[in-house]
Amino acid sequence: MRAIVIGSTKHFLFAAFYGALGIGLALVITAVWLLNARPNLSLWHTTHLTSEYHQQSGLTDFSQYLQLEDKLFAEVEQQVYRQYQPEIASPVNRYERNSLSDPGLWQQNWNRSFEWKNPQAEFGLLLLHGMSDSPYVMSHFAQHYQHQAYVLGLRLPGHGTIPSGLTDITWPDLAGAVSLAVARLSAQLPGKPIYVAGFSTGAALALNHELENISLNKPTSFAGMIMLSPAIGLAPIAAGAYWQAKLGKLLGQDKLYWNSIQTEYDPFKYRSFAVNAGDVVYQLTQRNQTLLASLSAQQFNAIPAMLTFQSVVDDTVSSLAVVDLLYQKLPINKGHQLVLFDVNRTKSNNQLLFQDPLATFAPFWLPKQLPYRLSLVENDPQQDNHVQVRELADKSKTDDVIALSLTWPNDVYSLSHVALNFPIEDSLYGPLPSNDPDKIQIGRAIYQGERGIFSVTADDMLRQKWNPFYPYMMTRIDEFTQGYQPESPLGNKPLSISH
Repeated sequence: MRAIVIGSTKHFLFAAFYGALGIGLALVITAVWLLNARPNLSLWHTTHLTSEYHQQSGLTDFSQYLQLEDKLFAEVEQQVYRQYQPEIASPVNRYERNSLSDPGLWQQNWNRSFEWKNPQAEFGLLLLHGMSDSPYVMSHFAQHYQHQAYVLGLRLPGHGTIPSGLTDITWPDLAGAVSLAVARLSAQLPGKPIYVAGFSTGAALALNHELENISLNKPTSFAGMIMLSPAIGLAPIAAGAYWQAKLGKLLGQDKLYWNSIQTEYDPFKYRSFAVNAGDVVYQLTQRNQTLLASLSAQQFNAIPAMLTFQSVVDDTVSSLAVVDLLYQKLPINKGHQLVLFDVNRTKSNNQLLFQDPLATFAPFWLPKQLPYRLSLVENDPQQDNHVQVRELADKSKTDDVIALSLTWPNDVYSLSHVALNFPIEDSLYGPLPSNDPDKIQIGRAIYQGERGIFSVTADDMLRQKWNPFYPYMMTRIDEFTQGYQPESPLGNKPLSISH
């Protein structure tokens, strides 16, 4: 009897194993079929550029980086713009000269690194864009501070050229370029403070630069760090990017190297997204978490003051990770500040919310005192779509509330990952009518009709692309770079825009 039971169990386990193996194989085949049903790859997905910077390039200063960048863009001109011959001309392809999306139509090509020297600079400002972006995403910061600072906008390796540039970069490549840019500013501004403003992956790179210094007991580089939608943590699915790329290599399926293959209608941002790009961000965030976990209390004190802006809803990075994995670990009274943008809680919007995004943050705000200044930009409960700022740093005292002369636009229910950097006046992503009919205006490209017929997805069209609260954000950044510590419930009085 016992032998029969053992035999039956063995047969059951074998059957379960082969059944699971068959299901797994079927899922892989289905996934490969679905991925390969996507649009064909174009010249800008398959061309390999040889002049891109890598950490092993052996460059020793930023001038060499710029020289290599010149060669890189000459290569793009030769191998892409001159080689591409469309069967039907597209008015919205950035790789067709004189299309609405041609970067060459702009007075400055924001796909490239730029350096605005200023002999009277009060401080240096390093600008770091995000993954798949370009220096354009930081252009308004550059213009805002051009008369006050020595501004260096870095084009990160793999960016600003063609999407295939993201298929073989690593996070150390990006970090190496950041180090060259930091060294450049330090050499140009001896004795003067240097600030860094980073968006998404750029923020993670700024943090990494300082964490690496601290872990090696080296001096830090920045007087302060400004982070917008920082990539502190990602969704767990991001860990699968590595294996998708491995599967593509194993099967010889080039489309598996891409999470999305889209029309390249944006002059300063790739719409197609390489699998490797997601893995690079994931590996960078993991490296930062490893470094944070290894810091002593004394080393935590060495982290420069941080000012972070984050929407409570963000489909690209984890908003909660900014609080849980970074800010809650910081020492008290070190000048760290966090500004969270709530969703638009009009009466009608509240009825449509199926989950309150603020609920997950509540456990971190229960302690009587937080180690950072926390500002929540939210609806004024008395005026519906009007906005106020509530200071939440010390719950043992009455919340300080400041009214802003700003309102939620009627048709906007939240910010997004990509919205924070752009004011309403932005001619590419903003909603105001443009005076230049020869250039694309993505912020106004919202079309109504049946879904599923445009190569531009509904997600892309509907995602919020500009920040209604940009003036408040810049006021906070101005204070931060001027070394002014606004009072908060920790003992000071917060900034007031209007009452």
